[in-house]
Amino acid sequence: MRDEDAPLWKGYFFASLMFFLSCLQSVFNHQYTYTCFTVGMRVKTAVMGLVYRKSLVMNSAARRTCTVGEIVNLVSADTQKLMDFVVYFNAVWLAPIEVTLCLFFLWQHLGPSALAGIATVIFIFPLNGFIARKRSKLQEIQMKYMDGRVKLMNEILNGIKILKFYAWEKAFLEQVLGYREKELKTLKKSQILYSVSIASFNSSSFLIAFAMFGVYVLIDDKNVLDAQKIFVSMALINILKTPLSQLPFAMSTTMQALVSLRRLGKFLCQDELKPENVTRESYKSDVDGVVFENGTFSWSKDGPPCLKRISVKVPCGSLVAVVGHVGSGKSSLLSAMLGETEKRSGNVSVKGSIAYVPQQAWIQNASLQDNILFGREKKESWYQRVLEACALLPDLDNLPAGDATEIGEKGLNLSGGQKQRVSLARAVYRKADVYLLDDPLSAVDAHVGQHIFNKVIGPKGILRDKTRVLVTHGMSFLPQADLILVLVDGEISERGSYQELLNRNGDFADFIHTFASSERKECFSEASKRGSKRLSVRLSVTEYMPFSRDLSQEQLIGGDTNSITIEPLPDSDEDHIPEDLGKLTKVDKARIGRVKLEMYIEYFRTIGLPLIVSIVFLYAFQQAASLSYNYWLSLWADQPIINGTQLNTDLKLGVYGALGFAQGIAIFGTTVAISLGCIIASRHLHLDLLNNVLHSPMSFFESTPSGNLLNRFAKEIDAIDNMIPDGLKMMLSYFFKLMEVCIIVLMATPFAAIIILPMAFLYGFIQSFYVATSCQLRRLESVSRSPIYTHLNETVQGASVIRAFNEQSRFIMGANHKVDHNQTAYFPRFIATRWLGVNLEFLGNGIVLAASILSVMAKGTLSPGMVGLAVSHSLQVTGFLSWIVRSWTDVENNIVSVERVKEYADTPKEAAWSIEGSSLPPSWPQKGTIEFQDYGLQYRKGLELALKGISVHIKEREKIGIVGRTGAGKSSLALGIFRILEAAKGQIYIDGINIAEIGLHDLRSRITIIPQDPVLFSGSLRMNLDPFDAYTDEEVWNALELAHLKNFVSELPDKLNHECSEGGENLSLGQRQLVCLARALLRKTKILVLDEATAALDLETDTLIQSTIRSQFEDCAVLTIAHRLNTIMDYTKVLVMDKGHIVEMDSPSNLIAKRGQFYYMCREAGLFSQCRTQRDSPITQLVLHKGKRPDT
Repeated sequence: MRDEDAPLWKGYFFASLMFFLSCLQSVFNHQYTYTCFTVGMRVKTAVMGLVYRKSLVMNSAARRTCTVGEIVNLVSADTQKLMDFVVYFNAVWLAPIEVTLCLFFLWQHLGPSALAGIATVIFIFPLNGFIARKRSKLQEIQMKYMDGRVKLMNEILNGIKILKFYAWEKAFLEQVLGYREKELKTLKKSQILYSVSIASFNSSSFLIAFAMFGVYVLIDDKNVLDAQKIFVSMALINILKTPLSQLPFAMSTTMQALVSLRRLGKFLCQDELKPENVTRESYKSDVDGVVFENGTFSWSKDGPPCLKRISVKVPCGSLVAVVGHVGSGKSSLLSAMLGETEKRSGNVSVKGSIAYVPQQAWIQNASLQDNILFGREKKESWYQRVLEACALLPDLDNLPAGDATEIGEKGLNLSGGQKQRVSLARAVYRKADVYLLDDPLSAVDAHVGQHIFNKVIGPKGILRDKTRVLVTHGMSFLPQADLILVLVDGEISERGSYQELLNRNGDFADFIHTFASSERKECFSEASKRGSKRLSVRLSVTEYMPFSRDLSQEQLIGGDTNSITIEPLPDSDEDHIPEDLGKLTKVDKARIGRVKLEMYIEYFRTIGLPLIVSIVFLYAFQQAASLSYNYWLSLWADQPIINGTQLNTDLKLGVYGALGFAQGIAIFGTTVAISLGCIIASRHLHLDLLNNVLHSPMSFFESTPSGNLLNRFAKEIDAIDNMIPDGLKMMLSYFFKLMEVCIIVLMATPFAAIIILPMAFLYGFIQSFYVATSCQLRRLESVSRSPIYTHLNETVQGASVIRAFNEQSRFIMGANHKVDHNQTAYFPRFIATRWLGVNLEFLGNGIVLAASILSVMAKGTLSPGMVGLAVSHSLQVTGFLSWIVRSWTDVENNIVSVERVKEYADTPKEAAWSIEGSSLPPSWPQKGTIEFQDYGLQYRKGLELALKGISVHIKEREKIGIVGRTGAGKSSLALGIFRILEAAKGQIYIDGINIAEIGLHDLRSRITIIPQDPVLFSGSLRMNLDPFDAYTDEEVWNALELAHLKNFVSELPDKLNHECSEGGENLSLGQRQLVCLARALLRKTKILVLDEATAALDLETDTLIQSTIRSQFEDCAVLTIAHRLNTIMDYTKVLVMDKGHIVEMDSPSNLIAKRGQFYYMCREAGLFSQCRTQRDSPITQLVLHKGKRPDT
């Protein structure tokens, strides 16, 4: 530019050369990024598969330390961090090389003063190394809190029914928010450190220039800064900017990846089940099916043994019954045969294939048929035989789409008994050689149990030739067993056939004699003579549905939970089953189109106007400072040289330094402001999501898979916490830098406007085209991620069943398929980014070409300083443009998370938890009278009523037994009292107060229920009994004593602070049931509802508990939904329900005298057949003294 006679072609040649080299750079760069992404994606997929496969082989001790929440986190957050690491890793070693090259050129250009620049770089690096280390520690802490929060959310979603019944939502809300606050506090510290890091790197180019120019000018007066020196140096320093700005990012991802690698490593090194725990051999019919030789087993390596000195031989084809008290090791014995426990000594061998029915049925979220076939092909005739034997045919008639009905997660829309029978059918369909049955008959009605025993397990059942090990509490099945094992505290105390044990007069004989009189459910003499024909007719759908999953038959007929009103189909379509009948869960749906502007407004509104104004002001200020010091340099460069020196160099240097430092401080200010604003927003969004979810009615949880909700709480909240602030910082800083470049180029060559404007429009067009695509792909990717979590969740819970059936490979295939499906949405997304990048950089290179060619053309009128400023800045445009788009899409893609978190704001909510200023007396209900007035209830709009015009008055201290066939509406009564479902018509009054007019928590905290499914949460035992800390330790111990748990708890090392694992898995089912009883004893309200609360207990404990309930709740109204009729024989009244109506209601003796429905139910349960043998049984007395009620 200075040389007057230089030919113009030279200028044009250099301009074209610059354009060509920039284009080459773009192409190479994007090809490289594409390869990195592909590799990263493969790494991520591989690690996801690893975690999944590991979750199938962990032993139970490891399973306790790694909760489902943590595993979901490993798959969602940690694998993503590894992928980011692969993408950015090369910057870690490339950047120093680029920096070295630039400094080498600067040395050539400015001589020894370049050393000052090197010194600056050397100062910036250790500072950031220190910050990276600090942040890595903070991130580990933050991930720990996030794990805790996700794990707790997972439990809340699994036990939401219990939270609602007990009105415990607030206590758990506080717990989640406690984790969240700690998580955000750590995040805040980390973000402030990050801001220091960003500020130091962003001011780096200024600091280097300041140091170099300062030293250069001050060493020697003869050293002159002219346009060439300044702008070549500035161009080199600007090249330095990219590696220096990528470095903190690369260091940050490397550090996060190392944290994640450590977490993954720790998980993958957990103890696995040892294949040598059990010797599996091929099936031979002439040897023993299962052999224990002096085996001692424990649940963990160093834990106490749960089974001691076990020696048993089970001949092939025999039926072995295992009996014993709660917690005596019955389930552990089966686990030992499956190899789920640690073998300390001895040997176990099993011949042939195994089928296993766990005590708590594990049901997949799939159709009923898929649950039974469990990966085998369907053989119609055998399949029908299995359904018939397991008494499932009547249930199929009630399900909306028969066996094609979709079963919700964990068997949501099946009753306890139905789940248990599906689980049994799955095992029977297998045709295995050895059957391990863990109390499969506890959740079913007495006569259904009898039917299943006769048709499936017993000597005449379809499994009669198989080896069967049956854990049971039902005394009536024992006479037909070939061998009975009596377990006491993990040892076999007696063994032999029924007769042998009775003759021996040991513990077993005492036990039988005590309970035979009151508890023998069936009497074979009559039941079998009456013929099974009668029985199967009576079976209809006699099984009772618990309300924990209450979709009784009326509701199930409704099919899809998006409240379809059922219309009669026209005649011609009668055989055609509509598509969505039998569908229950809503698939996670993807929205369409670009993210709406409202979402941005919503997000920024939560940040607050004052912060936003200050952020914009700080950005404008920092760019103004940067523009000023660059302009100052161009003025300096154009300064005339007098006698080989320039004037006032000190002043120029001073002004330059002041402007630069002002910019550095402004950068720090903006990044901190954005971080704080985003933390405020994410705190609000999480709080809203949590409140919305906890305020949703039960029906919402029945139709929303927990994977969808966990996805929101884990991945989407993580994106709002971490991705949006980073994206916003980058986008805004590059946007303002671009504005600055445009202003400089326009100041130098106003003609450039002719080129810049059309370019800007073209740019906008490409950008909008891309963002719409990318956004939709991001949504599809999010949606296809939910099933991965749901599948993982299911697998971890059913791992023992999957292993027993040897189906691991099928489940691994399923998981791989889901991950692949997720990646098909992920891959096009980053390909689209590459397409965009290449296009935009060509546009940017066009701007460089324009700036340089226009400068050559206007050679005469322009000062060299101005041209240097314009060209050196326009070279950065390409980089800025691609970064703006990249960060813009990052923001838009992550705003999708805000949209998905906000989705649940508009779902229906239940009534208010408490009503302001309500005049409810603190001691209400004092008497405990309940009155139903013409009460009706329906499960969803448009369905027929499940309860029709119920009018009943329950007086204080009355004990009411509620009986009836499945779907008769027994559980619906309880749901109505707790307002889990709101009344469709009529009212319920408790102590004269209409319950519809008080807050839900006021109502639910004053009445108590003992539910059928005992749910515990991870945390201390004390927290499980009393989450609000409302009672003293003394009261808690007292409740435990009444629930017969005091001895057990006082033997635990931590007593009340004993940590329950997720779902209470480290207590047996019976012990969990007793914990639920202790909860009720603590609350001691005037109204108690029992929902078949003693199904999982042995008879002795059951009797103890019935007596506790009678003595402790003597002055309360008790409603018992009963399956064991003998438990309600001494109640004040029995209420018999059928199809939503009350058929009869009177004292048990009067009902028997009337010979109505109740009489037949008693007869069917074999309660009269003992009359001949036991003259003193309570029922005999009832029948003998008609009208005289024995005292309660």
